[in-house]
Amino acid sequence: MTAAAGTATAREATALALICDCDGVLIDSEAVAARVLVRELEARWPDAAVEPVVMPLLGLRIERVLQGAATELGRTLRDDEVAAIRSTVEAAAVDAPTVQGVAAALAQIPFTKACASNSYRAYVRTVLARTGLATFFGERLFCADAVAQPKPAPDVYLAAAQGLGLAPQACLVVEDSVTGVTAASAAGMTVLGFIGGTHVGGHQASALQSAGAHHVFDDMRELPALAAQWQQRAAVGSY
Repeated sequence: MTAAAGTATAREATALALICDCDGVLIDSEAVAARVLVRELEARWPDAAVEPVVMPLLGLRIERVLQGAATELGRTLRDDEVAAIRSTVEAAAVDAPTVQGVAAALAQIPFTKACASNSYRAYVRTVLARTGLATFFGERLFCADAVAQPKPAPDVYLAAAQGLGLAPQACLVVEDSVTGVTAASAAGMTVLGFIGGTHVGGHQASALQSAGAHHVFDDMRELPALAAQWQQRAAVGSY
């Protein structure tokens, strides 16, 4: 490759973005969050079958998971209980490990990188700083507490595109939940579904594809090649 060609390729890469969800994509925290949510609700509702209700709601904001579970089970939660459970979940999830191989994968991808999460910004900043992943994202964090509607609405992804100064079509997204895939697809972005987290069940691949994921993968070592293939399509205007 000539120097000029290499420079052109670098310019093309900086005009593209890789936007990652946080929990379940960067941090293997969804299983931790699920255990805490189930434990907290079972302590309050010992006669209820909590786990089958909670698991399909993962990916929504914690408040919506709790509201959804309460509605499904015919129970109620006070505002202070919701706030206490959210704090307990975040305190446990903040120490979850990174997804295996994600740092090496991110290091190989030349695009601008951002994180778009249904969690609060303070939590996302904390976990990315603790794991060292903040070096890839800087302050390019777009979180549910800064938009009108959380995922599955597209707001957080549209805010990310606007904040990066890019069209949605120039953004490649990695998501692990139907909620997130739905949001990114509604924003007009290409979505890769990741099913390598410890919380993922056997049905998740088909669920993510049905929600709009263009490809589903379970090993972060695959991500650089998938991003490169998408970049090639982007170069000819076929995202």
